[in-house]
Amino acid sequence: MQRQPFTALAAVYDAIMADVEYDHWADFVLSFARDGGLVGPGRALDLACGTGGFTRELRAAGWDVTGLDFSEAMLAEARTRLPGVPFVQGDLRTFELGERFGLVTCVFDSLNNLLTPGDLGAALARARAHLSPGGLLAFDVNTRLGVRELWEGDAIEGLAPLPDGGEVHYHWSHHYDADADVGVVQAFCRVDDQEFVETHRERGYDPADLEPLLGAAGFARWEIVEYPDYAPPEPDAPRVWVFAWAGEA
Repeated sequence: MQRQPFTALAAVYDAIMADVEYDHWADFVLSFARDGGLVGPGRALDLACGTGGFTRELRAAGWDVTGLDFSEAMLAEARTRLPGVPFVQGDLRTFELGERFGLVTCVFDSLNNLLTPGDLGAALARARAHLSPGGLLAFDVNTRLGVRELWEGDAIEGLAPLPDGGEVHYHWSHHYDADADVGVVQAFCRVDDQEFVETHRERGYDPADLEPLLGAAGFARWEIVEYPDYAPPEPDAPRVWVFAWAGEA
């Protein structure tokens, strides 16, 4: 059965993504923030938080964190996982919380789901509007190359145990749609005798695509680096991390 992205997947997402190194990503982000002079822990906003994997790491590091995601199904899992953490439904391009945060994050190529530079620029502007003076936005994106060549063999497959003792069989296939300039993932999952497919699309963004958008969004300065050593990205980097600072005024 075909489902909308990040709906049926929510119930099995954490099982499939059990090996994602959210803890290492959090160390990477928070080390950069400390070295850059960001005083913390303070208030943080985790955008496209999904089921709360990265949100949990920020909270464990002492940050007073709020999560925001478009998918109510993903947020339901996050609220179960992290009771007491405020989770808000919202669109990255238009959200308005009426608050400001010292740190705003958006990880796991979530911004690649925005399929036009205009949409990405709108999301960066909303993130900037929610930063306190001197605050930091940290995010990662797959580059154009990374989206074209997402996985070796263009597929991943496996079995993952579920908390109730069952398991999910997943087979995710990828192809690059050159006409639309997007990568397309068909995410098939089976739990017992129930099956579903979600179709996910991503657009790649290179540093040259990101820099004018960051400037237009009002960031004072930024660095674009590779994980885990903060080195300048190589031309064939499949993913880059961006650290963008709000001005002090």
